[in-house]
Amino acid sequence: MPREIELCPGRRVGGDQPCFIIAEIGQNHQGDLDIAKRMIRMAKECGADCAKFQKSELEYKFNKKALERPYTSKHSWGKTYGEHKRHLEFSHDQYRELKKYAEEIGIFFTASGMDEMAVEFLHELDVPFFKVGSGDTNNFPYLEKTAKKGRPMVISSGMQSMNTMHQVYQIVKPINPNFCFLQCTSAYPLQPEDVNLRVISAYQSAFPDIPIGYSGHETGIAISVAAVAMGAKVVERHVTLDKTWKGSDHQASLEPDELAELVKAIRTVEKAMGSPVKQLLPCEMACNEKLGKSVVAKVAIPEGAVLTLDMLTVKVGEPKGFPPESIFDLVGQKVKKSIEEDETITEQVVENHVKKVKC
Repeated sequence: MPREIELCPGRRVGGDQPCFIIAEIGQNHQGDLDIAKRMIRMAKECGADCAKFQKSELEYKFNKKALERPYTSKHSWGKTYGEHKRHLEFSHDQYRELKKYAEEIGIFFTASGMDEMAVEFLHELDVPFFKVGSGDTNNFPYLEKTAKKGRPMVISSGMQSMNTMHQVYQIVKPINPNFCFLQCTSAYPLQPEDVNLRVISAYQSAFPDIPIGYSGHETGIAISVAAVAMGAKVVERHVTLDKTWKGSDHQASLEPDELAELVKAIRTVEKAMGSPVKQLLPCEMACNEKLGKSVVAKVAIPEGAVLTLDMLTVKVGEPKGFPPESIFDLVGQKVKKSIEEDETITEQVVENHVKKVKC
């Protein structure tokens, strides 16, 4: 079983712990603080464990020309990419206000640090864990500096290779053992054939001592639920209040009713995973009493006869007798009294019968 880590104070992840569900608000707040608060409350009411944003210090994430380039997309909030991003970026004080609000309503709050200076601010903000977005997973200096902060890390793996993920593991593990990987494909919306849930199993084999999770950009909830059935211990999904809003992430996001259904489905699947021990359960007893079959006499059997297979058959019998799996063990046994055709074979009529204990 993969080791557990304490991702947030009092909330462990991995092993037999419940899946940690991250509602990725990102920048779906449209640059509006009130909408952001509504989304935090929505995440809480839907049952998510954490509301997550994306924090950038734009001059450290983008070079000057990237910020100055024209941005004419239908999703644009400005004439240049810099104007667009500045509209969507909350200030430090606004982040403090959002974190305080999340704490007041009882949901964990964090953000992806989209550059090294953003990580510095989030560290100062005292977020419970750092989320490393896929775009920084192969940014090894960033990873080293983030790992040295000592906070748990959730590392997405979109756009990366298994070789790169091995390198990431080797860089982070000696510095900070409290991290996990998320299988992720960076496409919005993500098509089912590009999800590759089997990477979860590959990660579990390659990195058995860390929790593995899933960050999804697909539509609907079925694939994310399947990820949990495959052992994902963290699930991250983008959320929105309205998929028709301006912004490239909304289409691949879950609206409130979908998020609530996802949380409910994950918790149901976790219960259903149950135990690997196969046995007759108490809840099956009524069905077994009604429909469970017994060994019965196929023909009339005289007292003292030695049972042969052609004397026996299997039916739903009254009273209950030997279960069907005992039929071969009965062959060669002597009966103490005569048995009528179609009568149940019970322990009382078999000489020196020793009941075998089921394992």
